[in-house]
Amino acid sequence: MNRSRRLASIPALLLVALVAAGCASGTDDAGSDMSGDADGAAAAERPADAPAGAAVNDTDAALRDGMNLTSESAYDASASGDALAEQERALISQGNVQLRSDDVGEALFEVQKVVDELAGEISQNETATDDEGDVKRARVVARIPSARFAEAMQSLEGAATLIASSSNIDDVTTKVIDNKIRLEVQQRSIRRIALLLDRAQSIRDIVNIEGQLSRRQAELGSLQRQQAYLADQTSMATITVSLERTKAKAEPQEKKADEKGFVAGLDKGWTGFKNVAVALATATGAALPFLVVLVLLGVPAWRAVRRVGRRRTAPAATSGA
Repeated sequence: MNRSRRLASIPALLLVALVAAGCASGTDDAGSDMSGDADGAAAAERPADAPAGAAVNDTDAALRDGMNLTSESAYDASASGDALAEQERALISQGNVQLRSDDVGEALFEVQKVVDELAGEISQNETATDDEGDVKRARVVARIPSARFAEAMQSLEGAATLIASSSNIDDVTTKVIDNKIRLEVQQRSIRRIALLLDRAQSIRDIVNIEGQLSRRQAELGSLQRQQAYLADQTSMATITVSLERTKAKAEPQEKKADEKGFVAGLDKGWTGFKNVAVALATATGAALPFLVVLVLLGVPAWRAVRRVGRRRTAPAATSGA
């Protein structure tokens, strides 16, 4: 009885095993189909003439470029310490000198002579004159070689009477070295981006790379302008010289004490007489032109009137006789 039941269950077990095997086979086929589809899509995205490992090679190259850039930046940062030790100190020197002189034009000539002797130049020159055309105030901005800054300050202070003087020296050695290193790194980066642009395959890559190239070139231009400014400021010192005319001393007004007596009265009377005489002379001078005209016109008119009167008198006397 039991044996017959066991024999009857064998076909059922075989059926279950066959179904399980069929499911496993279907799963493997589906996975194979999905893998094939993915490979096909990847192959479709690659250019037809590109090798199968081109994408991997490009990625590896980009990673290598990034690693090289990082390592070079680290090298530049480590080398900046050595460059700082070897770099000659870069100093920006500025000075202000205020002078006073009776003759501003002559003092201005002395300032120009000092600048010429020190191989400098005048970058700005402002002057103001009085009603007579004489210079009463001047402002000069001189550029002097930085190595002769102290000598220039001393010479300019002696060009006229010194009122005030000040100077400032700023050490920008670190800025100069940092700018130089950043400039070199930016130039190498632009060369790498240009190589990537030559190897670009799609329009999207070209647009992205050109955007990066434009940004790096703009940064490079800014660094170059900053380098030129630092070179100009460190090679030539700037000294501003202000000149003004010595103010004339006001004469103190002496307060005369009230004087009394004969002498004081005589002095006041004489002063009054002079004032009256001056007033009369002024009035006479003002009226003289009119008197001359009256004389020139009045005398002939008076004579003419007399003649007419005589003629009228003569006939009357004759008729009476």
